[in-house]
Amino acid sequence: MRMKYKLKMVINEIIEPIYFLITSLGFVILSFIQYKKTGKTLETIYLTILAIFFIVCFIILNFY
Repeated sequence: MRMKYKLKMVINEIIEPIYFLITSLGFVILSFIQYKKTGKTLETIYLTILAIFFIVCFIILNFY
């Protein structure tokens, strides 16, 4: 017997700014851990840029 999944992905509401804040804090923590383990690498720079991007998105969604 096969199981069928109906998966609908719809965004009907406004994206909550708190999700961007939580994600940016996660990227800050990950970039800090990565910096402590390996120093300044491409991955550390990438995680830092992602953290800054998500903080900027949070500010734009929350205050404008």
